[in-house]
Amino acid sequence: PFYMKSSEVMAAEEKEDFGVFVDWSQMGDVSRDAPAGKAEYKDPKELKQHARSGQWAKNHTQRALVYRQLIKALLCRAVTADAAVYRDIVGNSSSKRNPANFPLPEFVDGAAVPLYCLKPEAAGSVHAIISCVAGEFPDVSHCPALPAVVALMLHWSPDESQCFEAVGRLLACNEPGRRMLDQTFLAYQSSCMTFGDLAHKYCPAAHKLIVAAATDVLEVYADWQRWVLGDLPFSHTARVMDVFLVEGYKVLYRVALAILKFYRKHKAAGGATTQQDSAGVKADIQAYVRSIGSSVSPDKLLEKAFSIRLFSRKEITLLQLANEKSLQQKGITVRQKRRNVQLAVNAENFCSEIVSAKEMKEIWSWIPERFALCQPQLLFTTSTHGCSLNRFYSHCEGYEPTLLLIKTTDREVCGAFLSTDWEERKRGGNKLSYFGTGECFVFRMKPEMERYEWVVIKHPELANSAQAGSDQPDQEANDADANSNSLPVESPPTSTTDPAQLSPFLAARHFHLNARNTSMFMAGNVDSIIIGGGDGNALYIDSELNHGRTGRCATFDNPPLCAESFQITLLEVWGFQDAMKT
Repeated sequence: PFYMKSSEVMAAEEKEDFGVFVDWSQMGDVSRDAPAGKAEYKDPKELKQHARSGQWAKNHTQRALVYRQLIKALLCRAVTADAAVYRDIVGNSSSKRNPANFPLPEFVDGAAVPLYCLKPEAAGSVHAIISCVAGEFPDVSHCPALPAVVALMLHWSPDESQCFEAVGRLLACNEPGRRMLDQTFLAYQSSCMTFGDLAHKYCPAAHKLIVAAATDVLEVYADWQRWVLGDLPFSHTARVMDVFLVEGYKVLYRVALAILKFYRKHKAAGGATTQQDSAGVKADIQAYVRSIGSSVSPDKLLEKAFSIRLFSRKEITLLQLANEKSLQQKGITVRQKRRNVQLAVNAENFCSEIVSAKEMKEIWSWIPERFALCQPQLLFTTSTHGCSLNRFYSHCEGYEPTLLLIKTTDREVCGAFLSTDWEERKRGGNKLSYFGTGECFVFRMKPEMERYEWVVIKHPELANSAQAGSDQPDQEANDADANSNSLPVESPPTSTTDPAQLSPFLAARHFHLNARNTSMFMAGNVDSIIIGGGDGNALYIDSELNHGRTGRCATFDNPPLCAESFQITLLEVWGFQDAMKT
């Protein structure tokens, strides 16, 4: 809620020049002098509707006043450096500053300062503000988005000190469940992994394009925030900021996914894609994003962003927690400088009789990012351990997740990513019972490569969320936007459940499933192992591991992965180093 201002305060604000740093020749038809219009909102639905529809896009002063109120409404740490602190340390000179006198701190990771529609001399002001942030916010150790955020906020600030205060409140926000800017390498890198998870779940065609084009998918996705905050044209980024300040961090994910979708469409129109190094793919995407205005309007970009069937902020938080935990297990901490994190298939050390290192990298790009950081570890192969289901179990139990690869006598290759320890089968006694989570998927590699995910991901209408006991209903779950169609929200963790242990994509118990066969992920007993169920199985393998069947199943809605009845030449099971079940 926003406080009511006196007429004297409103009159003083109207006299402020919120465009002192702006080069108006670049601002198009944005009004500088029109009456400010509505700047305070009591109805959250109206506020969200105005933010998404671009209500403030044509009136510079109105947008500045709305931003001021939105940022003042943020809950922040009790002691937060403000405009007065900035004036005491740096001063508030309106004269041209030399950027060289205010070198950018190491935590921006070499990110350039985008001027957008600022005057050239405003670059010195951006440097001065960031330099003061570095001194007054010692907890910030990695924040590549900061130069773009400062440059943007300077457009709607009457002086440097007010811009510093606005940016400082974004950094100091501690409102429960609200995330604004990544400030550590751990948070930043886990957000990149989370974006990778979202991309291959909700933009499969675009993700497939990146996999085919780039040698390191994670390196490409490491730029996702820069696409939104840095590379987009000003008119697009300003509209993103409208919604970001109202709805928070999830908006950045949505817009970046929309950019990825438009990029795929752009590349599809250009013909065949050839593989190049990751730097080349990153540069190509950057060039596309910078010129996106010629083909995609701000309205079209946001319409695409909010039409993506994406889960709620709560589930993004759970996924972020899981990825942060994985990074911490790899030795990455909050208080450290940047270090490289790569998908961990080492071509020199990898050896499989079924797939090549390149094919394994393609499979690695499909799996949840927190496991993709682990080296593949061969647990079982029929060529060494023999064709025995008992030996299969004895070598695979205790590992979670695992990757199953099958090569048939017809030289076809297929398999499955299995989220849960095979030891879980024992809970059903001798009875064949299903277990696993929605992170399971099946795939084929030869003659053509294709992955088939849990049917609920593509058809969320098959499930309803279980939200009983939630103390804080998720904002997006109550979204008035009919186009959002978010996936069901995972039930909140209880006091006995570590949220980082929950499977974000999701354990079946977190849903009220309309059909039981949508949760038939994996099953096994002394006679067979089965993957997928409901009027057929994605894979059925007998106790001697030499004969199998495949067909369409309700769990993954897949076609047969190879010949419907097949003989097995080789079967391998791969685990993930450092990901053994504890």
